[in-house]
Amino acid sequence: MPAMKVKDADILIIPGYTNSGPDHWQSRWQDRLSTARRVEQAEWSKPVRDDWVANVVRAIEEGERPAVLVAHSLGVPTAIHAARQASRPVAGAFFVAPPDVANPAIRPKHLMTFGPYPRDPLPFPSLTIASRNDPFCAFEVAEDIAGAWGSLFIDAGEAGHINADSGHGPWPEGSMTFASFLTRL
Repeated sequence: MPAMKVKDADILIIPGYTNSGPDHWQSRWQDRLSTARRVEQAEWSKPVRDDWVANVVRAIEEGERPAVLVAHSLGVPTAIHAARQASRPVAGAFFVAPPDVANPAIRPKHLMTFGPYPRDPLPFPSLTIASRNDPFCAFEVAEDIAGAWGSLFIDAGEAGHINADSGHGPWPEGSMTFASFLTRL
């Protein structure tokens, strides 16, 4: 089977809490990848799990090509729940900085409404990238959940929340990792 290319997939950009600003790597990728589109949410700063998940399910089902999910932060549990509900299969998922949605100390508190994560193996290839000093998730928690999903796990080192604030606007390493991941789908 030939390697998947960007033109072969509907790349769904799934941002987290408060969306991804213009300098965020997700926004940059959306601008650069011809088949990428952002899943918009009505309330970026007041996320409602059912609404967010329904919007991602709709995006998966409206696609013309196999869906590849590119989720950051709160977008990760949103994508996981949506992929389980969608009637069309997902080709693969690229998860970055999953938050610990089972930790009562995480703020804002309503992020916990997106948990707990399902722990059964995902029915599609996935890759999870986590940082050793992400304020929203202990590294060991991210590693454990990625293992439960059967996700390829990548240690990003001390990379904060892997967003524009932590210096990951352009994020060339992420871009290369994503390109490599696509070729394996």
